[in-house]
Amino acid sequence: MNTFGTLYRLTSFGESHGPAIGGVIDGMPAGIKVDTDLLRREMARRRPGQSQLTTQRKEDDEVEILSGIFEGLTTGTPIGFLVRNKDQHSQDYSNLKDIFRPSHADYTYFAKYGDVRDYRGGGRSSARETISRVVGGAFAKMALSQLGVTVRAYTSQVGTIALDPDYHKYDLSQTELNDVRCPDSQKAEMMAELIRKVRSEGDTIGGVITCVIQGMPAGVGEPVFDKLHAALGYAMLGINAVKGFEYGLGFAGTLQQGSEQNDIFVPSADGRITTRTNRSGGIQGGISNGQDIYLRVAFKPVATLLRDQPTVDKEGRPVTFKATGRHDPCVLPRAVPIVEAMAAMTLLDQYLQQRARTHFMP
Repeated sequence: MNTFGTLYRLTSFGESHGPAIGGVIDGMPAGIKVDTDLLRREMARRRPGQSQLTTQRKEDDEVEILSGIFEGLTTGTPIGFLVRNKDQHSQDYSNLKDIFRPSHADYTYFAKYGDVRDYRGGGRSSARETISRVVGGAFAKMALSQLGVTVRAYTSQVGTIALDPDYHKYDLSQTELNDVRCPDSQKAEMMAELIRKVRSEGDTIGGVITCVIQGMPAGVGEPVFDKLHAALGYAMLGINAVKGFEYGLGFAGTLQQGSEQNDIFVPSADGRITTRTNRSGGIQGGISNGQDIYLRVAFKPVATLLRDQPTVDKEGRPVTFKATGRHDPCVLPRAVPIVEAMAAMTLLDQYLQQRARTHFMP
């Protein structure tokens, strides 16, 4: 479907080469001050053409708000918005009409919808659709800031170049100081050089984004089918090119024994209950425990290569295909705000569900 969320809901629409990408946010709490600077920053972080490491498509990605805001505050009614497409080069995709690109959604869209798919830039399957998610995430961040919750993501791995898994070793405020969005400046330059290298070869590279959520109160999340980590995993796995998700120690934790992994409860200085360690990643039993929530999202290399690849056309005949147009050699730098957006929307949605339950007045 095209709607995400339960109480805080985002419905998105639009194609890569259509007139616009847009959406409707429903369930936004009333009375939240709209931070237009935050919205512009989030859009600028995702937009194409922002550095030599990304696609050179030029889009302003200015958000037109159509409803749901009055005198700088959210009204609680649906927020409608548009971001108009301006720099489409649809002719670059004319050779895709009858061809299925390797590892793209061309064939699966054809199998699902028949011969009416929009092949220009991937149509609805294009990562340009994530514009709507970033807008929805920006508004979710505005609401979460009222709770003291922050959501920060960064590039933690490109190819085999990786940061230490312990995010405490890095100053996350440094993330936006380089084009890769990595808080370690030396590793960031190594990553950038690798991206430039694979781009010069007509190839692509994948990696990992780490996301750290701080200030989330304990008690948010569901105990069985809608566990908080399951909701976050669902959100992340719905992002284009994502192939894996883990939280806390994740797969690395399988190498430990229980005595090494357990988070021991202790009293904090202010009388609250806390844990001595946080190997659980801030979630236990599907519910937040008040500690930092940290997670990692694996992105595959971009499927579009600027080199010859064998494939077939819609009749099943073998053909040789070489992509043209403007493409990202690595999605990681532009995917950082998308990961943050999906996390923010999930957290606000889960928080509102908890509030609805605990503040029910018969």
